[in-house]
Order: sequence, then structure tokens, then C-alpha cells
Amino acid sequence: MIDKDLMDILACPACKADLKLEGDRIICTKCGRRYPIRDGIPVMLIDEAEDAQGKKFGKD
Repeated sequence: MIDKDLMDILACPACKADLKLEGDRIICTKCGRRYPIRDGIPVMLIDEAEDAQGKKFGKD
């Protein structure tokens, strides 16, 4: 679980919008990128983000 104080300061690295926590992903409220949480640590790398269908951004 991600601490609420941490969630309050995180922003989407792609578009700088607010984020929300859903299960084991952090979701951007604007562009929809989904960032994974691994071992309790949010992986806020654009290359690691997925779209709503679970497909990595920039991959065919």
C-alpha cells in the first residue's frame, strides 16, 4: 500500500496531472497511464507505464 502523503505529492511524469491509486497500479487522471507498484514502491517511469488495456506505451 502506498502512503497517502506520498500519493499527495506524486504527479504523472508524462503530463504532470494528479494520480489515483487503483489496486496495484497508480493511474493518471488525465492521460490514463497506469504505473506499476513493485514491492511497495511506485515505478514512475514513462517506459514502464501501460494504457488501460495493459499495453506498454510506445510498443506495438
